[in-house]
Amino acid sequence: MKKVIIYSTPTCPYCARAKALLGSLGVAYEEVDLASNPELREQLSEKYHWQSVPMIVIGDEFVGGYDDLAKLQAEAELEKKLR
Repeated sequence: MKKVIIYSTPTCPYCARAKALLGSLGVAYEEVDLASNPELREQLSEKYHWQSVPMIVIGDEFVGGYDDLAKLQAEAELEKKLR
């Protein structure tokens, strides 16, 4: 299974939803708190052209935020991306 990273902040409800979705599927993930590292958040925003959290990366692919993750799951594409 590919490595999953969720870049998040502690008070973000969509971050919590993304973590809950992955948890319900038994998918392990690494969480990186961007609230304590604004420089990293700026770098990631520039790299992925994405301003909000969560920022979700599967393997080497940026997949977007919670809505994008939920859409992948609803369309039965998430499991394919995790392989």
